[in-house]
Amino acid sequence: MIRIFTLLFCCAALFNVNEAAAQTVKKKVYKKTASKTVKAKKPVAKVQPPKVLPTIDKSVKIKITTDSGSMIVKLYDSTPLHRDNFIKLVNEKFYDSLMFHRVIKDFMVQGGDPNSKNAPAGTMLGNGGDYMARIPAEFRTTLFHKRGVLAAARDNNPEKASSACQFYIVQGKKYTDEELTMMEPRMNRKFTAAERLAYRTAGGTPFLDQNYTVYGEVISGMNVIDKIASTEKDQGDRPRTDIRMKMEVVK
Repeated sequence: MIRIFTLLFCCAALFNVNEAAAQTVKKKVYKKTASKTVKAKKPVAKVQPPKVLPTIDKSVKIKITTDSGSMIVKLYDSTPLHRDNFIKLVNEKFYDSLMFHRVIKDFMVQGGDPNSKNAPAGTMLGNGGDYMARIPAEFRTTLFHKRGVLAAARDNNPEKASSACQFYIVQGKKYTDEELTMMEPRMNRKFTAAERLAYRTAGGTPFLDQNYTVYGEVISGMNVIDKIASTEKDQGDRPRTDIRMKMEVVK
């Protein structure tokens, strides 16, 4: 009996040991199995801020070289008739050797009269180009006569259509808010906040707004306009020393 009890005891002890081992094995297996079933978390991708690309100005630009220096003029796409006509004349070398034939300090400098190419000193200029078809007016409420703008000259035709070749560049002067307010009834319009700011700080010729088509602006070399406007001139506002020009389209 002792042997049987001992055997049973041993068997029981062995059974308990095996059961404990089995449970341990089960736990280990369970843990291994469980660890395999858990999906690894993917790292959260950092959100990159959108790249801000520089704005590319694709407007056509014209280099105007004069006896007083060079400037770059940008043409507005919102006035396509004037833009395309000007580009055409520049590419045809129409303006090469013509003069700035009329200059008025604190107002503007004017050129583009084909009669100025070979005009002797003292000749009155400003009527050339009448044989060319006028360009219909392209008035835009967003375009006004701030300092440096390129605009089309014209005669007194009722449609306010532009000369096909003569142009002017505004030098202008600064105006106070009071002066601008006094102009409004005569012009039958109200100046916007942007217009008032430009006329107060940079200057221009506000009394020409919506009467002459603005179709570009000087973006480099405005000091050349100041120099031309200050030159000595005769009674007809023609410079006593000829100031000629040459133009080309640039990128």
